[in-house]
Amino acid sequence: MVHEPNGAKAVRYCTGLSGHSSSCSRLQACLFTFKSSSAKPELAQASCVRRPRRWELPSREASTSPYNHTNTVLATTSTRSPTKVALKHTYRHHFKFITMEVLLGITGKDFTLIAASKAAMRGATILKASDDKTRVLNTHTLMAFSGEAGDTVQFAEYIQANVQLYSMRNNMELSPAATANFVRGELASALRSRKPYTVNLLLGGYDTIADKPTLYWIDYLASQAPLPYAAHGYAQYYCLSLLDKHHHPDIDYEQGMKIMRMCTEELKRRLPIDFKGVLVKVITKDGIKDVEYEDDVKVAIP
Repeated sequence: MVHEPNGAKAVRYCTGLSGHSSSCSRLQACLFTFKSSSAKPELAQASCVRRPRRWELPSREASTSPYNHTNTVLATTSTRSPTKVALKHTYRHHFKFITMEVLLGITGKDFTLIAASKAAMRGATILKASDDKTRVLNTHTLMAFSGEAGDTVQFAEYIQANVQLYSMRNNMELSPAATANFVRGELASALRSRKPYTVNLLLGGYDTIADKPTLYWIDYLASQAPLPYAAHGYAQYYCLSLLDKHHHPDIDYEQGMKIMRMCTEELKRRLPIDFKGVLVKVITKDGIKDVEYEDDVKVAIP
């Protein structure tokens, strides 16, 4: 109890951690004044005025360092008791997403080949040996997908439904280039929301207006690139060198199938898992067809 000069009685209450009343650095004192004429306590304006805090931006070093090694520190400063609050950010989507699934795409003179592994896997366990990882978007566009099981099917069916809805409303089909840009836009919007899709895609088609085959490589960060050949998953480590050596823009259908068999044989030889072969589809000016692909056929690599 403290006696003020004007006759009022003041009581100083200390709030802090229990058992640590002697630690003055960890306590905050609030002064409540009890006037003799009133039973209500009044908060002393001079002692307990809450001052606004000033937020400081992270330093240049914290801003320019790599995301996966950065601890962003925000300093909150007040005139009474300066404190610092450290916020450690974890960036889930800033690492390269690689799965055991196989996606391959090859373009030729008048066709586009898309191959996807048949095994539906969870870790090292094969849940299904005949899974179709492709979706037909329209007459001349096919999409193959890999990634997290829930994200892949949901996103592929969402894209399939919207592309078909566009065809019904406008009485015309989207070109492969327009479809690829639409898919990229949806992935980019989802990436900047709270529900990103962990999906890697190959979108193959045949442009009937330009009269040429097309192939688009799209990853889970919404990066898009038109390519003559492409791969996703561990296939990109083992097959891109073969494709770079043997592919050229004017190959015919038989040469394309031969290169595809070279890639699948290399995957069987190098991968420690059985991905149950691949499902192959071809897109031409006549539409999309399934290919009878025999995994046991041996091809000599020159």
